[in-house]
Amino acid sequence: MQRMKIEYDNPTTLCPTFGWTHLACVTRGKTIYISGQVSINERGEVVGKGDLKTQVDQAFRNVKLALDAAGATFRDVVKTNLYVVGLQPEHVPIIREVRSRYVSADHPPVSTLVGVSALVGPDWLIEIEAVAVVPE
Repeated sequence: MQRMKIEYDNPTTLCPTFGWTHLACVTRGKTIYISGQVSINERGEVVGKGDLKTQVDQAFRNVKLALDAAGATFRDVVKTNLYVVGLQPEHVPIIREVRSRYVSADHPPVSTLVGVSALVGPDWLIEIEAVAVVPE
């Protein structure tokens, strides 16, 4: 049986990366899709209303809890999508600082960061989706 293999690549023909990877190629394994996680705790309460850094941390914590439930870790994450309300250049270092506590520095996932005008919850500032792959 062939073992799972994840290859991360940043081709020199594409721009330099800063905490993310251009390509992740997976051979075999169980794929886990995690719905967008926001800054809501286990009681359904918004954590960090009006505070982007606190909301980023809670959203990443929720992704971690979902990964735990699936038998995965952030090391298994190959793709993230981050949606930020009213994204401004000064938000990026805040997001990167919190994100760096969760994702692999050696092999950061393929990632997309998008500014949006609103999310479903009126107090939500960020929503994070993830895709992970673990050995079968």
